[in-house]
Amino acid sequence: MQNKNTSKGKLYMIPTTLGENEPLEVLPISIKRIIEETDHYIVENEKSARRFIKKISPRKSQPNLNIALLNKFTDPATIPSYLDPCFEGLDVGVLSEAGCPGIADPGSEIVRIAHQKGIAVVPLVGPSSIILALMASGLNGQNFAFNGYLPIETAERKKAIKRFEKISRENNQSQLFIETPYRNDSLFEEFVKTLSKNTWLCIATDLTLPTEFIATKIAGNWIAESIELHKRPTIFIIQA
Repeated sequence: MQNKNTSKGKLYMIPTTLGENEPLEVLPISIKRIIEETDHYIVENEKSARRFIKKISPRKSQPNLNIALLNKFTDPATIPSYLDPCFEGLDVGVLSEAGCPGIADPGSEIVRIAHQKGIAVVPLVGPSSIILALMASGLNGQNFAFNGYLPIETAERKKAIKRFEKISRENNQSQLFIETPYRNDSLFEEFVKTLSKNTWLCIATDLTLPTEFIATKIAGNWIAESIELHKRPTIFIIQA
């Protein structure tokens, strides 16, 4: 999309869905317009990005798409060149694998470079599992911290849980976590075993999907619960 107000194109942060639902059920129509007018993309996975673009705009020419990969295998030295189209007056879109790019996502690196180069960054509205989970949790949405992944090793993970629980208690702060989906069940069990019985624990899984499950209980009440979280994207929130 040619930008008429400046010689530089813009960097659009384009949210995607959180699962296999219809994009326009959870995304605003403005996303469709941006995608239809943009041919340059920075993505984590080319195949899934092309599939998403095709769902949004079935008539868009796939051969005309210019796609650059940004993931853990990307050579850092090549990343600044991904913004070269902006200096030709062309816009570039950043796509995450799920949800909002730049949030728990490698897209933040390209955004920082864009700011350094004087390229306007435009975040677009879309679903974030972190924000949706916090909205529905009933826990503190005015003071919270997203901590990403806990340690895998059991003793270290238990120590980390107790540490974050203490921070939550001292600061009245919600603590948010994610886990690789196939480890969700073991992390849930560790939370229930390790947290004080009166600490709140929210489980928010499959957000925006037909199988969505969100529940907040004190840890002591989760002991009797049997839930299946295996391979289901999940946000865990605690508040002491």
